[in-house]
Amino acid sequence: MKLYVSTRKGLFTLERAGGSWAITDVAFLGDPVTLVLPSEDGLVAALDLGHFGPKLRRRANGSTEWEELEVPRYPDKPSESDEKTPWSLQKIWSLERGRDGTFWAGTIPGGLFRTKDPAKGWTLDRALWDRPERLEAFGGGYDAPGLHSICLHPERDEEAMVAVSCGGVWRTEDAGQSWSLEGEGLFADYMPGQKRTARATQDPHAVRRCPADPNVLWMQHHNGAFRSTDGGRTWSSLDVPPSSFGFAVAAHPTDPQSAWFVPAVKDECRVPVDGAVCVARTRDGGATFEVLRAGLPQTHAYDLVYRHALDVDPSGEVLAFGSTTGSLYVTEDGGDHWAAVSLHLPPVYAVRFGA
Repeated sequence: MKLYVSTRKGLFTLERAGGSWAITDVAFLGDPVTLVLPSEDGLVAALDLGHFGPKLRRRANGSTEWEELEVPRYPDKPSESDEKTPWSLQKIWSLERGRDGTFWAGTIPGGLFRTKDPAKGWTLDRALWDRPERLEAFGGGYDAPGLHSICLHPERDEEAMVAVSCGGVWRTEDAGQSWSLEGEGLFADYMPGQKRTARATQDPHAVRRCPADPNVLWMQHHNGAFRSTDGGRTWSSLDVPPSSFGFAVAAHPTDPQSAWFVPAVKDECRVPVDGAVCVARTRDGGATFEVLRAGLPQTHAYDLVYRHALDVDPSGEVLAFGSTTGSLYVTEDGGDHWAAVSLHLPPVYAVRFGA
């Protein structure tokens, strides 16, 4: 098993050997790596090179060379349009690959792209992009909306759910030919009056689907944590201690009752509650939570965990998370005990297990 850690200054690959995890490869040292997508034939890495813009690279299994790929490209904005959202790629913020081999990419400013071969270009999903509700969306931490979560159905290639900050959650059952805006039960306290429950301006921070029960999805939202048991149509609020605010959530791969969250202090502060890092775990569908602290720093710790910086392996026992302070922690017993793998990495954007 390998663990890919995408950071502000490079991609670090770790492997477990002799009872411990060790860095075995470093790529793109000095460059911001947004995230990586491991698959059966190699790795795809998304980079954010500032003045040079977002880039995509691919390395085949058994190779040490990285091939440059086409990045998603937006069409020209209609001359008569007065919308403020730019029609140009600012960040590749999510990457997934379906059972049929299709690559999916979520971006800032909120567009969804697909391709069978990222070396040959991408196609913007106009059915989603052209929905009138998109004009109500706005950026969370960024100026423009961002599509950061792509939850593919493990059994049906034509079904998927995507999440946009701040643009709500969307579901397709026909491979992107049409979309429905979901979100009954979600609320946004930053919106006034009746707009609090408006679906098009909700701010899901991350959404994860349980592979064993695709109807079960977990969400870390700007205004709380939520769970859906009907494929994302309706959501129930969860009381996560010590705080229902955060960015990351991981769904157990085989147990639809179990998930993990990384709580933090809300809004401007955005640090662990009381300066003590913890992970909250539920094993009963969110009815109750355990606060897991063993092996994590509990004094003057200010590690914030981004939405892609928590992952769980296919067994459901091994989890890893990385933080904005460059700390990387791993557990091999579902979160009961954590160990620091490194405290000196660059700020971590994403972690992901792969073969």
